[in-house]
Amino acid sequence: MIGASFPRHEAELFTRLPQALHWTGEPTDWVRTTRPGQRLHSFMEGPCFDADGHLWLADVPYGRLFRIAPDGSWQLAFQYDGEPHGLRPRGDGSWLIVDYRHGLLAFDPAAKTVTTLCARVNTEPFRGLSDLTIAPNGDVWFTDSGRSSLSDPTGRVYRLRQGATVPELILANVPYPNGIALSPDGKLVYLAATRANAVWRFMAEAPDPAWPMVGTFLQLSGGLGPDGLAVDASGRLAIAQAQAGRLYLVDALGDPVAVVHTPGGLWTTSCAFSPDQSVLFIVEAQTGSIFRIPMATLLAGSASGHRS
Repeated sequence: MIGASFPRHEAELFTRLPQALHWTGEPTDWVRTTRPGQRLHSFMEGPCFDADGHLWLADVPYGRLFRIAPDGSWQLAFQYDGEPHGLRPRGDGSWLIVDYRHGLLAFDPAAKTVTTLCARVNTEPFRGLSDLTIAPNGDVWFTDSGRSSLSDPTGRVYRLRQGATVPELILANVPYPNGIALSPDGKLVYLAATRANAVWRFMAEAPDPAWPMVGTFLQLSGGLGPDGLAVDASGRLAIAQAQAGRLYLVDALGDPVAVVHTPGGLWTTSCAFSPDQSVLFIVEAQTGSIFRIPMATLLAGSASGHRS
């Protein structure tokens, strides 16, 4: 059973959504559909860092983007009528957002505007975008999960090549494609197939692009399934497992490095490495908390810690 051979660690609390920023309005359609009968103060996803070392988060049900300073203080950076699941800076001052309702968006933090880049492909709307990553060459990979599952394995993965305006369909048979990440050289794609409780892997440039050979890189158990993914410069893969309150760290071969538990809620949705990759941050959406743990702690005594 996965986890038995992983050295166990507990992350420390870095910061938590302040009470003053808790949502107090009526539940949105997203809340009523995915969390019937509940009232959520927030639901955080998509952590990433900007050039100044601020941590950004997307608050899915309420269309809010938060910016967290290195001292742990929160700021509501932007709010719009949408359901942002993830965001990434592009390096030129602009950002990309995957929005469950609106598709792929461009975000200008200086002008405080969002514009639609792509809401459908070949006249067909997206089912509901979930996550994204940007390759070293500028290609944008993103997932379109909708309500797909094992009983309806129709989630999709797209790539928007650098300079292109129309995404290309890569996969169309995934039981809830969610987090997506690339190896440091951009040659391998890691995909969280949440409802299969597995992480898939395939080549970014397959010999036959219409038929990429996909395999199971890691099979999890328990919880809901893998959610957000992150890869460091050594090729280690961090996997946030939703409804389990934990994160797995494996090396580039899939061998165990560590399992990290979050003291609090169970909705470990996503993760990100600090800009210098010395600290691993974990988002726990149930309590609106950000946890952290030094990479040195995770690698100390790890048999696979030296591998890449």
